[in-house]
Amino acid sequence: MKKITNWEQWPFKLLYAPISIFWLGYIIRSWSVWFFTPSNPKLTFGGMEGEPKKEMYDLLPASLYPATFNCHPAESFEQVLARLAEHPIVYPFVVKPEVGGQGVLFRKIDTEEEWRQYHVVVPVEYIVQSLVYYPMEVSVFYIRHPQWPKGMVTGFLHKIPLQVTGDGVHTLEQLILQHPKGSKRVGELHSKHREQWNRVLPKGEQYMLSYAANHNRGAHFIDLKEHIDDRLAGLFDKISHSINDFFYGRYDVMCSNVEDLKAEQNFVILEYNGCGAEPNHFYDTGYTLGGAYREILRHWRLLYMISSYNRKQGVRPWPLLKGIRFLRQARVHMRVMKAADRQLG
Repeated sequence: MKKITNWEQWPFKLLYAPISIFWLGYIIRSWSVWFFTPSNPKLTFGGMEGEPKKEMYDLLPASLYPATFNCHPAESFEQVLARLAEHPIVYPFVVKPEVGGQGVLFRKIDTEEEWRQYHVVVPVEYIVQSLVYYPMEVSVFYIRHPQWPKGMVTGFLHKIPLQVTGDGVHTLEQLILQHPKGSKRVGELHSKHREQWNRVLPKGEQYMLSYAANHNRGAHFIDLKEHIDDRLAGLFDKISHSINDFFYGRYDVMCSNVEDLKAEQNFVILEYNGCGAEPNHFYDTGYTLGGAYREILRHWRLLYMISSYNRKQGVRPWPLLKGIRFLRQARVHMRVMKAADRQLG
């Protein structure tokens, strides 16, 4: 009964199935299956799926994101290792796929040997990026209709990656089994933390089970909607205007605290996602299923309005066959990544 009633843990397709008729309605009204692609004209597929991260970073000022470089699986490890010295990146750092999602293949790399194993196993282009030590990760959902001089922040979350705190008594395994989200991912977590599995964590020690602050990776979200104001919206207006033609999506940001973020200091953008970004502020924050559906539909309506306007300005939706081919390639790519993710453990 708990599994049935806990809608936040439902599979994505099941959660969205009851409201898919509304999405179909937008397809019919626009006479385009890919009606959403004009929403963010400079992002591949509008940022719905399969967009490269380099495309995103190239649109941002370099000062707003961590030091980053790309590695290709065709390169030898010695080649990518030599390139590390050309960038202000030191161990530990993070690695993630150039085209990714759902936290798949996101890893923290502590040693050269860990990186070597990652490079040998991962069959896709990936990013090496400085580890950011700001204590707070937030997501900011931002929307601006092209006719609006100012946009709005519709969701603001503090994202806490999956972790446990030692008590000096219980082993890591026992702490995971006691954790409301960790206990649902025991197999996955054992494969990643088997060397520490039977260690008793000292009292007060925080142990990171995942560095990917994604809902489907067990992260916990805290609603910050009371902190949404003109200063916050103004900051992301400025950033989005500088990107030019970014109208709908979600920013993932590391910062020292909310006030510093609003003061435009001590923060970096990890990445931003276009029209495929989920308005994830209804997870863990007290929404009912009905409330979550209302929030999703509100965002879909705004996405349709933005896409329709940009279409009238000459930004054409993707042709049907082009979109089908692209999605097939993106989903094959995701299957390949998930297989590599399981192999890495």
